[in-house]
Amino acid sequence: MTKRLLLAASAAALLAAVPATAALQPGASVPSLIAQGALNGRTINFNLQQELRKGPVVLYFFPKANTPGCNLEAKAFAEKIGDFRRAGAQVVGMSGDTLEDLNEFSKKECAGKFPVARATAATIQAFDVTLNFNGQRNDNMTNRTSYVIAQSGEIVLVHSDLDWSQHVSSTLAAVQALHHH
Repeated sequence: MTKRLLLAASAAALLAAVPATAALQPGASVPSLIAQGALNGRTINFNLQQELRKGPVVLYFFPKANTPGCNLEAKAFAEKIGDFRRAGAQVVGMSGDTLEDLNEFSKKECAGKFPVARATAATIQAFDVTLNFNGQRNDNMTNRTSYVIAQSGEIVLVHSDLDWSQHVSSTLAAVQALHHH
């Protein structure tokens, strides 16, 4: 047990030394996550580990609600939500925005189809999604990284790209592949 803890600690230290673009890797166990969020304009509590009991989760981090790329990405996820549900998965967006902004965003851009939750600085660090823009790190903002997490809590897909356009198709393909196994 202590040897395992030592290994975990050294692995964590190694991860911390990796540049911010690394994100968590496929095969890694997802960190625990409890957050406040919004669904269709109402404040909710989100517990990732509880949600995973129901099936896979697509946890997608986006930089800022109510900005063009993030709005388009949310609309694209909302349009495909039926396909995600048919594959047994749920979609949850995460950003460093205020609850007030997320409430509005959840109603307007997400069309009330899926929840969005607040990523604290600690969450952003745990999921290794710190926004690094033109060499400037912003510890309160996330980059655009989507994680597909199997029911077991294992990360099966990581799609990290500031271009929002492939996030929905790549995560949907991953949950459909999980569903068919």
